[in-house]
Amino acid sequence: MAQRIFIAGEHGQVAQALGRAYKLRSDNVAMLGRSSISVTNASDLLSAVMAFNPGFVINAAGYTAVDKAEDDKEAAFAVNRDGAGFVAAAAKAAGVPVIHLSTDYVFDGGKQAPYRETDPTNPLNVYGESKLAGEIAVASSTSNYVILRTSWVCSPIGHNFVKTMLRLARDRDEITVVDDQWGCPTFAADLAAVIISIGDKLVSADDSSRLCGIYHAAGAGETTWYRFAREIMAQSAAKGGPACRVRAIASSEYPTRAKRPAYSCLDCSKIKRVFDISPPRWQISLQACLDLLIDKTAQTSR
Repeated sequence: MAQRIFIAGEHGQVAQALGRAYKLRSDNVAMLGRSSISVTNASDLLSAVMAFNPGFVINAAGYTAVDKAEDDKEAAFAVNRDGAGFVAAAAKAAGVPVIHLSTDYVFDGGKQAPYRETDPTNPLNVYGESKLAGEIAVASSTSNYVILRTSWVCSPIGHNFVKTMLRLARDRDEITVVDDQWGCPTFAADLAAVIISIGDKLVSADDSSRLCGIYHAAGAGETTWYRFAREIMAQSAAKGGPACRVRAIASSEYPTRAKRPAYSCLDCSKIKRVFDISPPRWQISLQACLDLLIDKTAQTSR
């Protein structure tokens, strides 16, 4: 049975993946982006949600420029905290659940084992602070929510690590990548599938309250940015795409405006237990992503 889904966010990696997936299912989707209504405009957002009458709402909108946020704190909090609260409040007014996307950067990286949902939060940068504030705003605005913390999102569209590595490989013989930051690469198509599955269960549940809460949803397997880059190059070369040497360096050799957690791997056992969802290993999803990117590059160069 076709559903009505309201998605806050239009051009981001996850929003685009959601739009494609829901279209294949013939669901009725409304995608709200900055070109129409900003999530920071509470009244217009509420009107749009109420007029569409969705079965549930997804907040895939976000201020994601981690380094820029350090000098643009007001804008980051306006979208990631205030906007998140407005989306959740609109969902509550419509009497439907909201699925909200958050980040591994709510943690400080001091743990040496994958983070669980119950572990203390302590963000190191403005982006993480604003996303944690968004989680609090969502939970304060409605009790009918699912917050999904994810990490290292990549896809064939937008700005992300995979595309950056391929671009650099076309122009250089060697690149340097930090090898002391650990995380779980997550591909937008996989995350979209997680969201769709959760949305279906929320709508069909007799009592969705038992499903609500915070969950971790990330690609299976841990890696560093350096090892991720090495795998990108190896798979790209095998597919006839661009590749170059990758040299490991310490984070201290590549200073950034925002401090990153040294370890932000996520334990996804809760989402498996409650929703029976197990995201695939990131290496497998990387293959599918590269198939699209390398094919597109080949067509462009003809």
